[in-house]
Amino acid sequence: MKVFVKEFKVDMEVKSAGIEFEVRTPDDSSQLGDCYVTMTGLVWCDGKTSKANGVKVSWSELQTLLSSEKSLKAAIYAAKHA
Repeated sequence: MKVFVKEFKVDMEVKSAGIEFEVRTPDDSSQLGDCYVTMTGLVWCDGKTSKANGVKVSWSELQTLLSSEKSLKAAIYAAKHA
């Protein structure tokens, strides 16, 4: 994947506006989405979805998802089969 910083709004700590990353396919042919890192968590915006309509994950939810390989694999499996 190619990941680009689109906007950098950091003052020593991440503020509420956060940091926006653009995620593209390895050949740069299309945008997969945007990932916003904020002080409250992450927001994933699939394709050209706006931040307001993105999927929000709090830091504690992310910690739960990534606490082990087993929990991560279970979450990925559930997402693929939803």
